[in-house]
Amino acid sequence: MIELCAFADEAGSGLKEQISALKENGIGYIELRSINGKNVLSFTDDEVKKYSEELKNAGIKVWSIGSPVGKIDISVTEEDFLKDVSRAIEIAKGFGAKRIRIFSFFNAYSSCRKVVGLLQKAVEIADENGVKLCHENEKEVYGDSIERVLDLFAAVQGLNFVYDPANYIQCGFNAREAREKTQFCTDYYHIKDVIKNTGEIVPAGLGDGDISGLIDSLDGKNAVLTLEPHLKVFDGYAKIDGTEMKNKFNFNTNREAFDCAVKSLKKLLVEKGYKETETGYTK
Repeated sequence: MIELCAFADEAGSGLKEQISALKENGIGYIELRSINGKNVLSFTDDEVKKYSEELKNAGIKVWSIGSPVGKIDISVTEEDFLKDVSRAIEIAKGFGAKRIRIFSFFNAYSSCRKVVGLLQKAVEIADENGVKLCHENEKEVYGDSIERVLDLFAAVQGLNFVYDPANYIQCGFNAREAREKTQFCTDYYHIKDVIKNTGEIVPAGLGDGDISGLIDSLDGKNAVLTLEPHLKVFDGYAKIDGTEMKNKFNFNTNREAFDCAVKSLKKLLVEKGYKETETGYTK
């Protein structure tokens, strides 16, 4: 079965808007990144409790904490990095999430030993708390290439991975090749598509991310696909990604862009023979 998740802050800033977008699009999971423009890692304990109750009451489960942990220069001290890791774990537990999305540091290509050392300590702390750390192949972090993702898998025991096809393309790699070489260690998938020659981000299936092939590769398997469409600049985007967002299509609102992203992915699933049920997509 394939289940859908989403970065709902791309649909709306407030939690009510995010819940509405998820519910109306039939999505039961959220990868929680920000609310009212405030990053999840900055939530207070009271906010965690309040938002957790609102999501629970709405029947929305937090699949993963879309944290910025590791999206920082490699010059960070071990103490400061592990402080962020520990806080992210506390927040994950507060939301009942079993996963935290993380990164592997900027300006770190020549700092493999430090990257591995920091991530290994982070994984050990997370394991003690029953939480998985899932590394995303974000552009310009250490693990932004196929080779270095495989190096991290071999070197950091217990580290999990998120596959993002658009990020691989933006780093000059073929999405299908990246998926085929890293799928054995992939925990879940981010759905974001891009046109290679122009760098324009587009709905799933309209770019070079081979989302169709990805769906084919999941036949007979259980998987979670998190929509991270980036079809329109949203509240807090500048804090998340410092690069200019190029979009092929124009949308009047963030909700309109989000709805289009969901519709495009669901269309691909139906074309592949999947049927929507109350809990996900099955053949």
